[in-house]
Amino acid sequence: MVTIKDVSKLAGVSVATVSRALNESGYVSEKSRRKVEAAVKELGFYPNEVARTLYHKKSKMIGLLVPDLSNPYFTALASGAEDALSERGFSLLLGNVQDNSDKISTYVRNFEQNNVAGLLSALPIEAEVIRSMPVVNLDRVSDRDKYIVHADDFQGGQIAGATIAARNPGQLIVMVGPQELQTAKDRLDGTLSILDQKGITYSLFETDSYQVKGATEVVEDLFKQYPHMDSVIATNDIYGALIIQAALKRGIAVPDKLQVLGYDNSSFGSLVYPALSTINQPAYDIGYLSAVLLVNRIEGKKIAQEQIKLPVNLVLRNSLREKVNDDA
Repeated sequence: MVTIKDVSKLAGVSVATVSRALNESGYVSEKSRRKVEAAVKELGFYPNEVARTLYHKKSKMIGLLVPDLSNPYFTALASGAEDALSERGFSLLLGNVQDNSDKISTYVRNFEQNNVAGLLSALPIEAEVIRSMPVVNLDRVSDRDKYIVHADDFQGGQIAGATIAARNPGQLIVMVGPQELQTAKDRLDGTLSILDQKGITYSLFETDSYQVKGATEVVEDLFKQYPHMDSVIATNDIYGALIIQAALKRGIAVPDKLQVLGYDNSSFGSLVYPALSTINQPAYDIGYLSAVLLVNRIEGKKIAQEQIKLPVNLVLRNSLREKVNDDA
């Protein structure tokens, strides 16, 4: 393992000079700095980030909590956050909670032990869990959160309702996301506001998770309860893709006999056949902008907008029938 002493020896300067050059503290001549940089490059020396953090009393690491990294939506979200942080000289520590609330406090403690500069959380988190770090909430936000970046879920629900309403819905099933999440409530409220306005009947099918794990069993239960359904508004693309798959196994033609609308615009939707129509949430942009907002807080920059709500839009593929009216 290469140490700071090895760098000192190769560069022909003292350990103290190497330390000042690496930590940008104190005077170092330009000639000595170039020697240190050359030695660091030649030896492949990487300073201990924790030690550097303790020296500077600040960190260049950010924690990110996501509910389920196996869901491509959250992978895209994390990718956006990582890109924004990398551009600003920060690194990302990832916590995959997997919808297990007990893991939240464990990850937060780990982040604190690593002296992270701030936290991005893509799921609700109690204020008492956070002690001494700035937080930006993204995606799954609530009214009590001050700094947030999310998509317009009510608008997304409205688009979903109008899209199905315009396509001869027949026996319509509206899948309901976990109602402890404000985002799921907003999405459902938006959908039902359109369906009720147009006098379209529907049945609600409740789900308690957006996770990939267990989704196949949920879809099987859906077909058992509603074997003759004509339309489904799914809570996300995972369910939407699995519904198409299950329908085809049963000899049900999509979209002629059963049309399906997803939500998120994740890779699941584009990989199935027929390809899944969906409501696009800008996951990458949500992650990117939330990271920018957090870094601005950390660096004490002026915050132009504390709460950012991004629009959503319909992505039409092949899982929906042709419109029979012009309402969507």
